[in-house]
Amino acid sequence: MKKEIRHTRANPFKEASILVTGANGQLGLTIKELFEVNNDNIDFTFVTKSELDITDEERLKQYFNLNHFDYCINCAAYTNVEQAEKNPEIAYRVNAEGVKYLAEACNENNVVLIHISTDYVFDGEKTEPYTTEDKPNPINEYGKSKLLGEQYIQAILDEYFIIRTSWLYSKKYGNNFYKTILKKAKTGEALFVTDEQIGCPTDTVSLSHYIIKLALESRPDFGIHHFCDSEEMSWYGFAKQILKGHDLFDQTVLVRTENYRTFAARPKRSVLKIFK
Repeated sequence: MKKEIRHTRANPFKEASILVTGANGQLGLTIKELFEVNNDNIDFTFVTKSELDITDEERLKQYFNLNHFDYCINCAAYTNVEQAEKNPEIAYRVNAEGVKYLAEACNENNVVLIHISTDYVFDGEKTEPYTTEDKPNPINEYGKSKLLGEQYIQAILDEYFIIRTSWLYSKKYGNNFYKTILKKAKTGEALFVTDEQIGCPTDTVSLSHYIIKLALESRPDFGIHHFCDSEEMSWYGFAKQILKGHDLFDQTVLVRTENYRTFAARPKRSVLKIFK
């Protein structure tokens, strides 16, 4: 039975207590950098996987019972698309079962869950941007595991935020396409990048601001949201933009390729429409 959920912290002029899981990932680290210091109206608690593993159901229950939070921003996820295809049980344990346990803990303790999902819940066959009303149809195990996590949240909670985002990267944290392109270019390595996939590269800074804004709105718009940076491009186009932004384009061999193959199938066009 679902408990009545209170939202005494929805007003941005009142203090909110927010738990951030997966705090050592690129999004968690960005939120911490932007909002932990000099933010009088939010009390943050950041936990890494070693401090709070969302796949440990009993530990999760205990932690939520011993602490009070108004919101939980779930940045914990298994995001290795290739390995998820080869060892799907790992992806499902984190992205589905772990999310289920987290949703149950939030439900039992009147915590609003803010969960980060992905454009990979779609098959990429649509020529127009995907809306929140479009039916998901993932074509790889990573996308399927993320969709199952979404479904668990919807079944367990009445009030939640599921934020689907696209091609997430940080300029400072983690291992991602942006940093890989720069690293290889600076060492003089030739770059072979596909132009077969289209999406919207999204900076963790942009997403972080959106998450906090969404959480602290005076009238929360619960449900599924799409958020990404506005410019759609291929991976090749993104690489070109990165190189030009660092004055490396003219001194780097960048090759557009159409035969880039991966073990996991990937959506050809997974652009998200950012308005509900």
